Amino acid sequence: MSSIKEYQLFINGEWVTSESGESIDIINPSTEEVVAKVQNGTVEEAILALQAAEAAQKSWGKMPPRQRAELLYKLAAEIRANSDYLAELLVKEQGKLLKVAKGEVAVTASFIEYACEGARRIEGDIVPSDNPGEQIWIQKIPRGVVVAITAWNFPLALAGRKLGPALVTGNTIVIKPTSETPLATLELGNLANKVGIPKGVINILTGPGRAMGTALVESPITKMVTMTGSTPVGQDIARNAAKNLTHVQLELGGKAPFLVFADADIDAAVDSALHSRFDNCGQVCTCNERMYVQEDIYEEFMDKFIAKTRAIKVGDPMQDDMDMGPKVNQAELAHMEKLVQISLEEGATIATGGKRPTGAGFDKGFWFEPTVLTNVTQDMTIMHEESFGPILPVMKFKTFEEAITYANDCEYGLAAMVFTNDMNLIMRCNEELEYGEIYVNRGHGEQHQGFHNGYKLSGSGGEDGKYGFEQYLEKKTFYVKYNRS
Repeated sequence: MSSIKEYQLFINGEWVTSESGESIDIINPSTEEVVAKVQNGTVEEAILALQAAEAAQKSWGKMPPRQRAELLYKLAAEIRANSDYLAELLVKEQGKLLKVAKGEVAVTASFIEYACEGARRIEGDIVPSDNPGEQIWIQKIPRGVVVAITAWNFPLALAGRKLGPALVTGNTIVIKPTSETPLATLELGNLANKVGIPKGVINILTGPGRAMGTALVESPITKMVTMTGSTPVGQDIARNAAKNLTHVQLELGGKAPFLVFADADIDAAVDSALHSRFDNCGQVCTCNERMYVQEDIYEEFMDKFIAKTRAIKVGDPMQDDMDMGPKVNQAELAHMEKLVQISLEEGATIATGGKRPTGAGFDKGFWFEPTVLTNVTQDMTIMHEESFGPILPVMKFKTFEEAITYANDCEYGLAAMVFTNDMNLIMRCNEELEYGEIYVNRGHGEQHQGFHNGYKLSGSGGEDGKYGFEQYLEKKTFYVKYNRS
């Protein structure tokens, strides 16, 4: 008998076997072994999940927000209680370091807990009317059924990031994780049942994105789509959602510039640049994707940076002493190789890395060395195409104006990082950088109370904090006429 666990679809509080009779293999990126199988769900099952969510929302939305939050606090507690198991699943399905996976589990719980804190802050307005004996009441209400489509790089955290505010505000949800990394997300179904979340409030589906995902987005039952992923997929979602004018929140691609000015703390900048590029094998939407260093300090900075890059330990993500695991799949690995090859053809130089590692432990899996490219020019492909992996092109610049021009020369606008101790430069960066998130004198990493918002082709709507919370609420206006006599 096979020891490989097989997961079903989670619809209306029940585990359901897909009518397709097909399954999807989940591959361990470190070993290329099949670690689990999930259902290849159908369009019809997507509709069933939406119908279950729609039916459940009627009573869930009427429940006092604090009562909803109490159930979700219990869910967060169960996530924390199962941290070791969930973290190991994340390592097996995504390839991230175990210590990073444990952090992801904790962040998933804290996303939900932060949303629960907003249960008593769903506030409307009373505004004066132009008419005598009348008031205008603006009430915030649930949108209805939310479809959440999540990415493979932080699958559980992204599910928690969307699930928390969606449910606290009175919506119900259908979660569609990617086929690469659905396992830890599917486990939320068991935990939801354990803590008594009503049937249909949370539904979790696996299946082909183009068929099942399109059905979820196009359905008139769906009142909001929140998606984290690539820009092309986000554009498809926006087009499909437009058929019903469904509200869409998109967090898409990024090509974050990392600017280091001559007055910066070089050692701090080196450390932040290192982690902001190679964390999670570079598979973070706000990662340091291209680095610009002022020419006065370029040589000193690069000597230190390349030395630390070469010291990164790549290997088994379950081992505590490793610094970087594999890419998520073969296609992503091939993308790394292609980008390096194109860069060399365009004139770049490999300062370190640039290939798959060799030796014991690397005969299987999707490994790629931490890579730094120099002799790069702004017109090269690597300065514009998102790598989403452990490749970093580096350029030098002369003036502030040149740095800003380079940084803004990008179709994305998610995040940027700036190292300088000159407050005038900081203020000018604040004014002139065309990015939704700017990190000053530290690397990437947003916080729950902030606002994770991209410009240009990096998305729309934004997540986190009070502004992200608002995305899950609709407004209803009452004009209330009364008799003053």
